[in-house]
Parts: sequence; C-alpha cells; structure tokens
Amino acid sequence: MSSCIHELWCELLIDFLLQFQNTYTHTHDRQIIKGYLELNVSLSHTHKTIPFFRFFFQRNPEEGAKFPPEDNRYHLYVAHACPWAHRTVLVRALKGLEQTISITVVHPVWQPTKPQDDKHTGWVFGDPSGESFSNNIGLGGPFPAAFPGNEPDPFQGAKSIRELYEFAGDTDGKYSVPLLWDKKTNTIVSNESSEIIRMLNSEFNEFAKNPELDLYPEDDLNQREVIDAVNQWVYPTINNGVYRCGFATSQEAYNKAIEELTNSFDRIHEILKKQNFIAGNQLTEADIRLFVTLIRFDEVYTVYFKTNTRSVAGAPSMLEYIRTIYRMKGVAETVNMDQIKAHYYASHPNLNRWSVIPRGPDFIKLLEAADN
Repeated sequence: MSSCIHELWCELLIDFLLQFQNTYTHTHDRQIIKGYLELNVSLSHTHKTIPFFRFFFQRNPEEGAKFPPEDNRYHLYVAHACPWAHRTVLVRALKGLEQTISITVVHPVWQPTKPQDDKHTGWVFGDPSGESFSNNIGLGGPFPAAFPGNEPDPFQGAKSIRELYEFAGDTDGKYSVPLLWDKKTNTIVSNESSEIIRMLNSEFNEFAKNPELDLYPEDDLNQREVIDAVNQWVYPTINNGVYRCGFATSQEAYNKAIEELTNSFDRIHEILKKQNFIAGNQLTEADIRLFVTLIRFDEVYTVYFKTNTRSVAGAPSMLEYIRTIYRMKGVAETVNMDQIKAHYYASHPNLNRWSVIPRGPDFIKLLEAADN
C-alpha cells in the first residue's frame, strides 16, 4: 500500500469513527493513533479485532453483581505520562478516593515487553534496585530503572502491563493504561478511561472524601448535554488532535489536523473569556478531559507533535483556566512533568532517535507563579 493511500485511508477511517461514535466511547479511533506509537505497524494491522475490558461497577452483589463498589477492592495501573491515565488519577484525587482506590505508576519510558518473542515496546514497571537503560534501540539516556514513585507490580509480580493483560486472557491487545484491576478476582475491570472516570465520579461516593463533587451531574440532563457536546468536538480536534498532528505521515494529513486543532484552540480561548470552565461555570468531566491535554501542550506537543501554531502560555484565558484547576486540592500532585517529558521524548526513537529531552519553558513554574 502506498504511503498516500495509507494516509488517506487512515484519515477516512478516523473521520468515520468520529462521526458515528458517541462521546462516552472513544477507544477505537484512539487505538488507531496509539498503534503508531506502540507497534509502529501499518494501518492494515489495526483492522483486526482488539479485545477491550469494559465492565461496569454494579450494586446488589447478592443478585450476582460481578464488580460491586467496595472499599480497597480496586486498583489503578497508570502512567504519569499518559493523558488518558491522567484523567483517572485526576478524578480519584478530586473525589478524595486515594484511600479507596490504590494505585501503581509504571515507568514512563517504553521498553521491550517480550524481547525474546517480538518487538513490542510498552509500559513496564519500575525497578528501584535495577540498572539504568537507554531507549528501546539502545541509544540516549541513561534513564533510571525507576523514577520517583515508579514501583514494581504489587499483586502479580508482572514486569510489564502486557503481562497483566495476558494474565487476564488478552494476548492480542494494545496493552494500554489506565487499567482498573479487581484485586479480589485478579482480573481487569476496564481499560477505557472515559468510562473509568464516570465510575469513579458516581459509584464510590460512600467512600469518597469529596462526594458532593459531581463531574457529570445525574440530576441535570441539560448540563450533561452541554458536557457531551463539548467532548464531541474537543476529543477529535484537541485530545486526539495532537496525536493526529504528531503522527501524520503526509503533509496533507498534518495540514488537516493542525487546522482543526488551531480552530478548536481559538474556540476554547474565546469560551474561557466568558466563563470559568469549558462547559459552564462549574468544574465538570469536560474540564478533566481538556486539562490533561493542555497541561502537556507547551512542554511536549508544541515541539514533539508540531502543534506550534498556538501555546497555552500565549492564551491568557486558557493559562488562567489551567492555573485554576492545577491549584485545586490534590491536582498538582497528579502532574509529573519530568515523567511526562521522559515518556514522549524517549519512547519513540523513530521521532527522536537519541531521546534528547528539551529543557522547555518550565510551564509548571508558570502555573505556580504568584498572580499578577
């Protein structure tokens, strides 16, 4: 397949999925983009069926509910680097569920997961007593065997996220994070971030320190419609838009993606001049989904993904918006820019062969600076 036809088919397929998906389920088109990151395979390989774990918490265990909400039963496997995983960590913090949902943070730099069997690279667990290493083609670094907070798998002794998927019966997936794990049955509940954050928002209130926070209000259908509408255009043009720019394989595909991203960026900037948050004047799920992309924008995406038509620092309403959320209780602790940058700049040697990590503008310092 020629590169032009390959890219055209990619764009057509992504557009098709974006038209017919609902905003609650967006895994399929993300996997197309993530396929470039994780496997660097041709588009034809992404057409195969990919198993997903998408169970939901259910009450009434006496009626046979498989995954009832329980205190200290569930565990999140996440990466500080991954924006999809960051969503779940952010909601966990805002709801005050740190003592209810335990967590393990994987190493930010992708490594071979089964070098004896194949060339797959992905998320591995930190090894505080291990040796430093280079990127997955043996260049760059050295990177520590564990960044602060990276720990071994506490339950199965797995060396990689892939091993957890295979333990749960998935040997053909993309081995992504976040991963919501049931410690009682030793299996995966869900790996779909949009659904995990809704479950964390509503199903654990009896254990939450901040149960009154409702990011997707059950009793306000109008607000839900606004949130869904925002998600519908922010996801393809901003959340996924940065990946469409960064992994475009033709100028035409890049031009289309950057045009859509720039227009949506300006749209957000104008909206936030008039209201405190993207879906109104209250923090909602739509802000969680937007925040995790914008917090990475200036340090990573403007350079690495070529989204340099705009910057958050250059958009006053957006900068103040990110600063407001960042300063909410528990949020700053979910942002680890060192690990974010280490992942992006060191995990894809086809984009950054020597894994040199730019110093950057110190965006976090800008957020922490005193108000003018």
